[in-house]
Amino acid sequence: MLTTRFVTGAPNWIDLGTPDIEGATTFYRALFGWDFRSAGPEAGGYGFFQLDGRTAAGGMQMPADQGPPSWTVSFQTPDADATAKAAEQAGGGTPAPPMDVMDAGRMAILTDTTGAVFGLWQPGRIKGLEVAGDPGSLCWVELYTTDVPKVAAFYATVLGMETSAVPFPGGSYTCVNPAGTGDDGMFGGVVDVDDDPTGVETTPYWLPYFEVADTDATVATAQEQGGQVRMPPTDIEGVGRIARLTDPYGARFAVIRSASTQT
Repeated sequence: MLTTRFVTGAPNWIDLGTPDIEGATTFYRALFGWDFRSAGPEAGGYGFFQLDGRTAAGGMQMPADQGPPSWTVSFQTPDADATAKAAEQAGGGTPAPPMDVMDAGRMAILTDTTGAVFGLWQPGRIKGLEVAGDPGSLCWVELYTTDVPKVAAFYATVLGMETSAVPFPGGSYTCVNPAGTGDDGMFGGVVDVDDDPTGVETTPYWLPYFEVADTDATVATAQEQGGQVRMPPTDIEGVGRIARLTDPYGARFAVIRSASTQT
């Protein structure tokens, strides 16, 4: 699972683009206990979702012509420009080229070889998320893709990610970790989009998972607050109890009570 000991190639930031930041704040406060703090007038409406005073995510209100409501997972890089160039050379795209975010860091938005959107974050004053792995924070990410070997090679070239097959009920699961970190560095997985348990996804995308204390209670709260259930609470042996949701505006995410936290 994720921690805040970020290394190159691991997720170190996540943010939400939504048509209604106030409504989204109300929703995620009910689910995770988050508050929203503006980054200031110079940030163009961007701000930070905070859990007990620690930054758990970023977010901002986005016009409809800039894409559907969504969560974007960003990965740590020491050089956003070099990483973006490597992505282009490996067959990816650069919808938003590297740019400085004041003194906070340098960011870019890219696409992989199958079209999944992801971000880069080169730390400056802001090193990354201040909480991960705790209830109410990011703990895992999954890439749903049309070509597992192809994107595995892409992310290995661009971000140094390593993959490994892990036994899983009914088969195996492709886990991902930063170069040289082995099992201890695993932060996510890669899944063929045809194996998406919701049965409705066809477009590649990164899915964030947030740790929760009670999956069923979180799902009930999400529904009460206008969210939708894409996959109901499901037990996965040795993993935990997971559910797949959208917020009231359609941004996709998952929640999990990890097996390691259960007694």
